[in-house]
Order: sequence, then structure tokens, then C-alpha cells
Amino acid sequence: MLDEDGIEFTLINLEAEEPISPRFQCFAGDARDLSRFSDKQFDIVFSNSVIEHVGDLQDQFQMANECMRVGKRYYIQTPNRYFPIEPHFLFPFFQFFPLRMKVWLLMHFKLGWFEKMSDRQQAERAAKSARLMTKRELMRAFPGAKLFVEKFKGWPKSFTMVGGFDE
Repeated sequence: MLDEDGIEFTLINLEAEEPISPRFQCFAGDARDLSRFSDKQFDIVFSNSVIEHVGDLQDQFQMANECMRVGKRYYIQTPNRYFPIEPHFLFPFFQFFPLRMKVWLLMHFKLGWFEKMSDRQQAERAAKSARLMTKRELMRAFPGAKLFVEKFKGWPKSFTMVGGFDE
């Protein structure tokens, strides 16, 4: 597929990476501000488990608006806030604990992808590093999009918002 004519990829991460092929352009950037790109510049915007890391609900809505603005189509996936196991910390209901409890847990245990932390500020940053969204919030952020639900053992595990494919 990478060898097909006319297919190019633009990657945006917090830090620019070395392209793996001449068909890739890599930029450092922030998904909340894609002002370097014009409206509908991309055939498709693809984001897998990013929107929960951009900040608070307003920041998440800002990212959603930018994705819809720069893409003719979009495919945005994110974990479900109400799935019982928080996917970053791999701890039951971690997303609902008060910040103080999250910080304490991170300072006393290795949780998910995070090693045990000795620094309180580091633990607080980690605890605040993901804000999972609800189905209702996603539907507000991506009006008119189709919602697809991935389930695990009957529980809605993640949501994918897809838009622009009907046009």
C-alpha cells in the first residue's frame, strides 16, 4: 500500500519523528491547533487514543473541531470513560478516583504503563495525563458522526467517531 502512487501521510506528534519513507511528512504539533493546515487539506484524519491526552473537555472539543476542519473525513478512536478498567493505569475505576488518591497510588505502586513514582509532581502530572470521554461528550464533539462501539465481554470498551464518508 505504501508504494501506491498518490498516497502520502502527514504525522503530527508532540515531537517530530524521522520519516520512515519519502511518502511521510512528520511534524511536531498539538492536535488542538492545526492552523498550519488548511480546511479539508487531508482526505482522512486518523487518531487512535489521542483525544483523551490533550487536556480538559474544552481542549478535547478544540481537537475535535480541528480534526473535522482539516479532514474531509475522520476516524477518531478513544477509550470509554465508563469501562471498568482504566486503560492507561490498568486499575479498576482509576478514572473516578480523586486526584489525591490517584497520586497516592502512583507513588506506592507500579500501575499500568507507569512505574512507581517518588516525586509527587511527577505523579500528579501522570494522574492528569488522560481524561477519558463519555459517549455523550464524543457525540457533542463530533456532531453528525457515526459512532462505533468496541465491546469486551459485553462492556463498551472504546468508541470510534467516523465522519465524512457518506458525502
